[in-house]
Amino acid sequence: MKHSRKVFAFIALILTTLFVLTVAADPIGLGSYTTTLPAGGGVPSDIDGNPVTPKVTDDFDQTMLTNQWWSSLIWQYFPDNPYSVPLFAHPLTADAEATGLELGYPTFYAINNEFHAHHQADLMVGLVGLNAPRTEVAGYSDWTVTARWEDGTNMLEATIGHGLPYAYFTTGGGTAEISLPTGAATVWHNDGAVLGLTINNHHYGIFAPTGSTWSATAPFQSSLNGETYFSIAVLPDDSAATLAKFHQHAYAFVTDSTVSWTYDETSATLTTAYDATTTLMESGNGQSADTMLALYRHQWINSNDVMSGYTYESPRGTMQVVDGNSFSTHMRFNGVLPALPDRGDYDRTQLYDYVDDVYTDAVATPLTDPAAATDTYWGGKAVGRLAALVPIAEQVGHTAAVDEFIAQMKAATEDWLDADDGGARQLYYNDTWDTMIGYPASFFADTQLNDHHFHYGYWVMAAATIARYDAAWAEDDAWGGMVEQMILESTNPDRNSDMYPFLRYFDPYSGHGWANGPALFGAGNNQESSSEGQNYATALILWGEETGDTAMRDLGIYLYINTVHAVEQYWFDVDEEVFPDGYEYETVGMVWGNGGAFATWWTGNPEEIHGINMLPYTGGSLYLGRRPDYIQRNYDFLIEQNEGVETEWVEIIWKFQALADPAAALAKFGDGNYTGEAGESKAHTYHWLHNLNVMGQLDTNVTGNTPTYAVFNDDGTRTYVGYNASDTPIVITYSDGMCLDVGAGQLEAGAGRMCDTPAITPTPTSTPLPVMTAVPTSTPNPSATQIVPPTAI
Repeated sequence: MKHSRKVFAFIALILTTLFVLTVAADPIGLGSYTTTLPAGGGVPSDIDGNPVTPKVTDDFDQTMLTNQWWSSLIWQYFPDNPYSVPLFAHPLTADAEATGLELGYPTFYAINNEFHAHHQADLMVGLVGLNAPRTEVAGYSDWTVTARWEDGTNMLEATIGHGLPYAYFTTGGGTAEISLPTGAATVWHNDGAVLGLTINNHHYGIFAPTGSTWSATAPFQSSLNGETYFSIAVLPDDSAATLAKFHQHAYAFVTDSTVSWTYDETSATLTTAYDATTTLMESGNGQSADTMLALYRHQWINSNDVMSGYTYESPRGTMQVVDGNSFSTHMRFNGVLPALPDRGDYDRTQLYDYVDDVYTDAVATPLTDPAAATDTYWGGKAVGRLAALVPIAEQVGHTAAVDEFIAQMKAATEDWLDADDGGARQLYYNDTWDTMIGYPASFFADTQLNDHHFHYGYWVMAAATIARYDAAWAEDDAWGGMVEQMILESTNPDRNSDMYPFLRYFDPYSGHGWANGPALFGAGNNQESSSEGQNYATALILWGEETGDTAMRDLGIYLYINTVHAVEQYWFDVDEEVFPDGYEYETVGMVWGNGGAFATWWTGNPEEIHGINMLPYTGGSLYLGRRPDYIQRNYDFLIEQNEGVETEWVEIIWKFQALADPAAALAKFGDGNYTGEAGESKAHTYHWLHNLNVMGQLDTNVTGNTPTYAVFNDDGTRTYVGYNASDTPIVITYSDGMCLDVGAGQLEAGAGRMCDTPAITPTPTSTPLPVMTAVPTSTPNPSATQIVPPTAI
């Protein structure tokens, strides 16, 4: 979620002058965080700027989870609304009110440059006489939430969740009541405990305990035969067979949901398992102990589980229903790299000079200079920019730049990771919301907990780069412990932690993150820059590789590959199966809970709307090239919207185009006479374009048995690339029978060898060059397979 850069840069400047040294810091290794709010710092607040506390029940015993589709239940952003804003669970939508829970199933879209399936209440579900002063969260699981209403007399709990056709209700006694807020219903079944309704052309089954009855007219009421539970399902159709099928599963209440993942290096496959736990409220009469789950498109196209044939509409395309409590997906991982290799047909003197330009500027204005960016986002982009340049500087032999860039990344990162160093930059732990906030903050990262994964991803990427050259720096008792606090704040994988919630920003069922802490919008939560989310996931993979933490690496792979498929389906609609009829755009700048928008938070400029889901470019950005056909479609649409070729963020667009047509993109670079995006550099762009011009497109048909690899294909000629973070040589085996010998700590590339042939002794691609000395142009050695070894710092 982004806002006006100019406005918030001004706010950040003002806040910087207010910060003072904190008096309490909790040490971790060489760093520390503070538990004392910095002077002038913001905390989670409402729209009026007043601090808020979580809306949870007295018996709530979990960490405080924000940045989810249901977060408006736990975070009261509007003082006059103590219930919720619309909740987009899919296929159901909901909205909490004083008298209970509205349910809907929107199938109509409001369309212009955005598409939204707005919540429309078909049913209001509550108890006779219920009038609660607020709704509170009683508990949550990986993709469900349970809300509670209490008014001193009545108590109602409702559980809803992603993929659940059902909403489950329990009561403290009393009479269940279902009213119709938007019109009359057709009652096509009313037989004992089961009621079948159609309203607004949507079909519902309402299931009370056996022996119950429902009144004949609205509002429909039932004493529940003295029991305290009932469920409601949105039905795919109004047939008797479908109603009977959903009745069979209606008493298997979902009480927990968990996601788990396993990465198999040999097959380069991530398996994600989704499991719901159910409690059978009554048995007999053929009742099933299992529920039914509706899968989003990115799930069912990657699942081998048998679908029931039932489907639902959603803003994520068609949902397919599986009959049972669990399913799994299987997704191929095409790897990430710490950088592209040294395979480009570039003028090496020119590339050296481009690196030197950044080096000169960095010496003149270090990252820790007061004139440099001070907040976690812009400061993060600055360290991310240097992180991308370190391997390029190494490849052209600019050792002074390598040393300077790493030294500056260390200094800037350590400044943030030590709250007791006397500096203004620090991390503050807020135990009310179980979160770590960086101050000075930007883009409401403090008052709304926005964008933490975007911000922290840049710092973790810088830390992974530092770790490549200085392993001791990344040890837990040095700076690694505080780096991992940034990671755990955003994506803690431990459900038993009492410091951070499980996967705060990431929505396990949706397959992507949400940017806004309180989910304060009528359209639900949102995420704009999916690619900055991927920068975060890539950083986790590389950090895990450098530190030998396989669990952290695999967490990154889980986030990364699920997001790849979510981006392709929901931001890009690569198969043209998701965006609704009438929406004639080829992409969205942001995904909303109820749709998508060709927009950003700060501009209507087409280049930036496209580009915000491309930047920053790293060795983890290659997923953008999985569908060259879509790249061309996307670019053609950009030209149409822009009424001409790109003129803003040009290198962001060129790099995307180069993943499909590198020659066309490279031709635009010319003599480098353009104004760049803040996180980019001409050296990085020049290097990227020339490498792809030689290696060709990403080849997704071939996989490698290490996470840090890639395969490229130029008209049938493959280039195999691999990185080895370990301190011993390895052999990467590719699925087409080729092998690549990779030295300790090396990034290597080449034609590879048949795996049954002897190992190749690598030869350097280039000789280290004298510092600050002009270098003659040279042609890369096409048989070379090794990048110059890193210099230990």
